Amino acid sequence: MPKNYPLLALLFGLAALAGCRKDNEPATVTDPAYAEASNPKNLATAPNGTVLYNGGFGSALAPDPNDPTVFYLLTDRGPNAAGTAANSIVFGKADFTPQIGKFRMKDGLLTLEQTILLKNASGQPLTGLPNPAGQGSTGETAYDLSGNALGTSADGLDSEGLVLAADGTFWISDEYGPHIAHFDASGKQLERINPFGTGQGGRTLPLVLAKRRPNRGMEGLCLTPDGKTLVGLMQSPMYNPSSAAVSGSTVLRVVAFDLASGTTRQYAYLMDSPGLTGCSEIAAVTNTTFLALERDGLYGGDPSKPSAVKRVYKFDLAGATDISDASNAANGRLYNNLTVEQLKDQAGLTAAGVVPVTKTLVLDLLKDLSPVYPHDKAEGLALIGTDRLAISNDDDFGVMDNGSNGFAPKILPATGKVDVNRVYFVQLPKPLR
Repeated sequence: MPKNYPLLALLFGLAALAGCRKDNEPATVTDPAYAEASNPKNLATAPNGTVLYNGGFGSALAPDPNDPTVFYLLTDRGPNAAGTAANSIVFGKADFTPQIGKFRMKDGLLTLEQTILLKNASGQPLTGLPNPAGQGSTGETAYDLSGNALGTSADGLDSEGLVLAADGTFWISDEYGPHIAHFDASGKQLERINPFGTGQGGRTLPLVLAKRRPNRGMEGLCLTPDGKTLVGLMQSPMYNPSSAAVSGSTVLRVVAFDLASGTTRQYAYLMDSPGLTGCSEIAAVTNTTFLALERDGLYGGDPSKPSAVKRVYKFDLAGATDISDASNAANGRLYNNLTVEQLKDQAGLTAAGVVPVTKTLVLDLLKDLSPVYPHDKAEGLALIGTDRLAISNDDDFGVMDNGSNGFAPKILPATGKVDVNRVYFVQLPKPLR
């Protein structure tokens, strides 16, 4: 694959290029560039003086189809670090509300124009606190910076996937339940769909999805171009039936949710290696083909970790086996008494008669981009037109776990600076559709 794909410096430059060339003609822009979020505000300060920035807007992104200078970017549940007790977590800002930022490209920067706080059906701001038992619990016990227990929230959302619908509403998936939630343009929840039947609206997801690995739920979400189907991607092999039983598995689940009927279909996706974090985003190309952002948790450009992985694949549902379970059993459909996750790899799937989705490499961020991609968490992905990608990173609010119940600045090895939100614009060598 050719190296050094040119990056687009300004999103409004894309509009100008699209207006003067045909879809199948290559772009002529050669200068590598990215857009960076401007002037993030201080969100909080940890007791050790570490500043938590009001960044974190890179968990997903959605271009505005009516304005090529606008992106909507999503946060996750907020800045957090592992506590010293088992399954404990420290929230850097206990009352943080997951939110969508409306950013406009201006002078090479992403300028925040509007913040859309996510709210429940009553209009109360959501939090990122873990869900209660039986409603998407991860088993975590949450604490604030002072060591006070925070409890759980049935409305808690660890938002990860974002869709901007044609009517201006948003669909968001998370890695708690997993939940798929529908919000109006102001951020008020219209519906919540999960495997437990506890969501607003009454529709449910297959029971087997509750077997997701804690905090590795539905990391990516997209809408097919015909507007009929939400397609989500589970981040990692689910603990189905248990963590030990699926050790070494590379089988992820693609979940298609028909908006009109509420019915679902599921397919097997094989990630490259069991050592990867998994897939952190999905983007629609056509009604049956999609892009997946597959990665590990290592920093790009770190000379001590040259094996880091950040890749974009195109995959196709055509010919893949629908692994849905008509009986909606807790472990899903079984093959020779094994779950799909227990089949583990291509050989296991083949022996069971399961055809996974086919995938082909589109982009290797760590080999094809210049300058080097320095982040650990490539999490947002969008296809612009037919041959351009926008990729965002999760900067974790500029902080990382310090290993002792607190926070430290998240310094990128390749730059020596604190991580910040960026959107990279990549011109592909040929159209994807």
